Amino acid sequence: MTAPPSTRSPARAGAAPRALLAAAAVTGALACVPLLYLGVRVLEAGPGTVAGILARPRTGELLTRSVLLAGSVTAACLVLGCGLAWLVARTDLPGRRVWAAVLALPLAVPSYVAGFTWIAEWPGLAGFPGAFLVLTLVSYPYVLLPVAAALLVSDGGLEEVARSLGRGPGRVLLSVTLRRVRPTAAAAGLLVALYVLSDFGAVSLMRYETFTLGIYTSYRATFDRTPAAVLGCVLVVLAALLTWGEYRARGRAAGWVGRGTPRPPVPVRLGAWRPVALLAVVAVAAAALGVPAVSLVRWTVAGTSAGVDWPALGSAAVATLQVAGLGAALTTLLALPVAILAARHRGRVVTAVETAAYAGHALPGVTIGLALVFVGIRLVPGIYQELPLLVVGYAVLFLPLAVGAVRTAVAAAPVGHEEVARSLGCGRAAAFARVTLPRALPGTVAGAALVFLTVVKELPVTLMLRPTGTDTLAVQLWSHTGAGAFAAAAPYAVVLVLVSAVPAALLDRAVHR
Repeated sequence: MTAPPSTRSPARAGAAPRALLAAAAVTGALACVPLLYLGVRVLEAGPGTVAGILARPRTGELLTRSVLLAGSVTAACLVLGCGLAWLVARTDLPGRRVWAAVLALPLAVPSYVAGFTWIAEWPGLAGFPGAFLVLTLVSYPYVLLPVAAALLVSDGGLEEVARSLGRGPGRVLLSVTLRRVRPTAAAAGLLVALYVLSDFGAVSLMRYETFTLGIYTSYRATFDRTPAAVLGCVLVVLAALLTWGEYRARGRAAGWVGRGTPRPPVPVRLGAWRPVALLAVVAVAAAALGVPAVSLVRWTVAGTSAGVDWPALGSAAVATLQVAGLGAALTTLLALPVAILAARHRGRVVTAVETAAYAGHALPGVTIGLALVFVGIRLVPGIYQELPLLVVGYAVLFLPLAVGAVRTAVAAAPVGHEEVARSLGCGRAAAFARVTLPRALPGTVAGAALVFLTVVKELPVTLMLRPTGTDTLAVQLWSHTGAGAFAAAAPYAVVLVLVSAVPAALLDRAVHR
């Protein structure tokens, strides 16, 4: 029996239009520019030069530091995130729903804002301990959120069976509960590791030199970009190895194979451990949110007493809103053809274009900035340190965010409705515009808002590509904290958090509605 139109696969909408393929190909080519730049730069340098740069003691030191920090933070986030997820999703922790929302809030705090607050209060924290602490506190929600979601929807009947066979609560937790969320935890750990490898703000403030800071230092110190390009290639290889390791560690997910409705999990009674668990949750929330909040208030009061450069603060806020708005608009526009293809068509060409659009996802901002500096100086003279090149940099870096959101929104609109519209005389483009686009518009706007919020917090690409005389809130904050002027930096941090928090709250409300 033929399925009704509303349930047919979105991928059977016919051959992809050539104009759509051409537009998507342009987007994919643009996203691959950083990878092409790194390859060309390394080939120009020759094997001898590349081998010499790789053999330098500094390269080995940067590799060791980067791997050590990424591995340590990822391990800590997995332990912390899985433990907190279990407490808020599977136990009788008091106020667990409220704590679930509170513990997710550090995800909205930029790493350099958190780093600024900690280093301002405890200057001796600089180095590996400070970088480890700050990146762990801002990254654990990457693990907490998906693992908590997986725990909430998993079948509690399997745990009951394990307990009926004589296994204690600890063995059930390790052998059944955590085993079922292993694929989710592995994917979340990959996100944390990639985030740590690409972080620039926190390691800069904590003066802990990793590959990102080493690439930026090499870029600023000499006119020869080859060492920075080689270090960028090493960073790409690290990201590829992490992705492969996540695939291997994921294993096969334990699936629910029974009939009927899965049994809801029964909350675990903590008993005498409830005060200890509550104290642990409060301690994490205080470290991740309380310390930044108290520090920002204290330094803002000190900065206001000493006098705030209101024109500079206002100019930075306006510049931030301007570049974020333009970046979100261009990124969403470039993502549309790729997302529509991925949601409505199949084939090798479509897969290749979609994969190319995600090329920037594995690259840190400093590497993308380095590639576009080369484009602006060597290939397209005249656009270096101009607003268009900066906006293109944002689009390359954050294109995957928009593609994912728009693709999901388009795929959710039944293709059968378009077929009905076409049977009534509408052309392909008209049917899409009149039927699918209105239904996909909320998701598309949500993707644009997500890009906007991410651009507001972006630092390395802005530092390398911003027009002369244009300073965003992130750049001003980074400049003041680099000079040790914490009181002067505090107002920029507060405004940055407010600019990020207000649209985020509106977006969250709109998505839930």
